[in-house]
Amino acid sequence: MALNNLPHKLALTGLSLCVTLSPLALAQSVEDKGRSIMEEYERRDTGWQDMQAEMQMILRNAQGQESIREIRMKSLEQENDGDKSLTIFDEPRDVKGTAFLSFSHINKPDDQWLYLPALGRVKRISSRNKSGPFMGSEFSYEDMGSFEIDKYTYKYLTEEACGKLTCYVVESYPVEKTSGYTRRISWVDTTEYRMQKLDFYDRKNERLKTLNFTGYQQYVGQYWRADKMEMQNHQNGKSTVLAWKDYRFKQGLDERDFNKNALKRAR
Repeated sequence: MALNNLPHKLALTGLSLCVTLSPLALAQSVEDKGRSIMEEYERRDTGWQDMQAEMQMILRNAQGQESIREIRMKSLEQENDGDKSLTIFDEPRDVKGTAFLSFSHINKPDDQWLYLPALGRVKRISSRNKSGPFMGSEFSYEDMGSFEIDKYTYKYLTEEACGKLTCYVVESYPVEKTSGYTRRISWVDTTEYRMQKLDFYDRKNERLKTLNFTGYQQYVGQYWRADKMEMQNHQNGKSTVLAWKDYRFKQGLDERDFNKNALKRAR
């Protein structure tokens, strides 16, 4: 991937001949550049096969009061489609045994199911409900799917400082008509292509939420994961923190660990 297309100097018969290209040949469109950046972001996070981790979900209301949930998560990478994930709630008692299964897709809406132990049944999440809150948090069901490049179209905006780093700023527009967002703005650092911040804009094109990623660590010499992800809702004053720990990769998970039967037996 070439983010900067520069004229090349060729040495010819001892002389330097500057080859001047037309402005159209030199200029990469903002759409192409935006997509190229996000393609590299996606490319650097492929090949991990499967992953398990634990996390605390910390819910804060507008007054700063907190409630904490203990969660386990498993993910399975897919070669020709979006990833699969299983989220299991262990604490507190009122959500213990609740499990959420998500099959992300590239060119169609994600398939998602929620198992509610109090009802003893699996509930399918419909496309029109995916903008709703996930288990009372500031993450929506839509946010729980994996990033797939063809779920969006793109536009490069600028390059700017983001903390101690420099970031590409890219605007993304959901292809899926049932999306709860009109657009997202991503800050991706220019060195390791890690997501630093995401702004979400609602259907009225007003800024709804900001997701910040902090405490990145590298695993198996290649894959970066944030220790902390904080989603701030600018419209209701609430926030949700995901505090991750114990990341494990390539543990031998397979398709049998990610089906609707796995929801009911999740413990």
